[in-house]
Amino acid sequence: MSHLPAPLSPAMARTFAPPVMEARRWLQEATLPPGMELINVSQAAPLEPPPEALRRALADAIVNDPEVHFYGPVLGQPELRAALAGQTAAIYGGAVAADQVAITQGCNQAFAAVMATLAGAGDAVILPTPWYFNHKMWLDMAGVTAQPLPTGAGLLPDPDRAAALIGPATRAIVLVTPNNPGGAEYPPELIAAFRDLARARGIALVIDETYRDFHSRPGAPHGLFTDPDWDDSVISLYSFSKAYRLTGHRVGAILASPARLAEVEKFLDTVAICPARPGQHAALWGIEHLGQWLAGERDEILARRAAMEAGFAARPDWRVLGCGAYFAYVEHPFATPSDVLARRWVAEAGVLMLPGTMFMPEGDPAGARALRIAFANLDRPGIAAFFDRLEGVRG
Repeated sequence: MSHLPAPLSPAMARTFAPPVMEARRWLQEATLPPGMELINVSQAAPLEPPPEALRRALADAIVNDPEVHFYGPVLGQPELRAALAGQTAAIYGGAVAADQVAITQGCNQAFAAVMATLAGAGDAVILPTPWYFNHKMWLDMAGVTAQPLPTGAGLLPDPDRAAALIGPATRAIVLVTPNNPGGAEYPPELIAAFRDLARARGIALVIDETYRDFHSRPGAPHGLFTDPDWDDSVISLYSFSKAYRLTGHRVGAILASPARLAEVEKFLDTVAICPARPGQHAALWGIEHLGQWLAGERDEILARRAAMEAGFAARPDWRVLGCGAYFAYVEHPFATPSDVLARRWVAEAGVLMLPGTMFMPEGDPAGARALRIAFANLDRPGIAAFFDRLEGVRG
């Protein structure tokens, strides 16, 4: 007996399927050459668990602290909010207070929560391209128009081009730095120019700094928090997932005005009630004890970045558009579109990477020429093996 399907939201129907899950399905369809192990550079995620000391501290809390198992405050544990405020002020200078911090179930939820307070159906948000696909997906689900802002040399967005896109429906500009998928690090003066634009036009600047701990430049990545009125226009997003290898615990954060966070609280209470408390405990322990360890993690990621840059420098037919933090974003030398190549190379070369078509507006020819490589998933011998595989691919 057949049944009519239940109704489906038009906005959800228009939202594309999760790209990483699509790439994983390619694995199910592919048969790798005998004896060849997969090189997976499709998703940015630490491949090792947190350091043992953090795991022991987490285990101790789960066994001996009953509060870890109960509901907590919707905006997160006060101790973690205060610790992240202090850490942020120490890194960037300026002042950040605990009541300007909210803890979320990962940085994707932070983005969704913030956007729920900023924009609704019929509104618009500017996203530089290539964009982070989950940002585009959330806007599509909410009926918000994603206005593409094509980037220039080094994948850097232009404030003047952004200004020309702002209209009555525009509610925010979103920056991701270091960038996912492009790897680009936005200079402080460029970030300040976008802040000034947002403030002048009465919209928000949402800056996603999931990968801030792997920034290559010495000193603060930007000076936004040194402005005593930073929270009148700036909303910052952060993730503990990469810093302390807590991807499975889903711990992110929002830094914004207390008034904004009061609105965010409505969203978070509805979708999660509170962020998971074991993950919050782990994030707090990381802030308090893993500063030196994290510095070593940064050094290793920067060394892997150098290995990627050197590998492509020896292959001038490939063009590096951006390289930094966890990612390289490159143009391939073939006439075949990147979505066809990426899928085919799983079986032919044992390499899984994502095509630029997953990060661009549908039909944009730039996507067909590009590939994203999450190189932080590989150690330096793994990067060498990756380049060996590239030698054998066909277009």
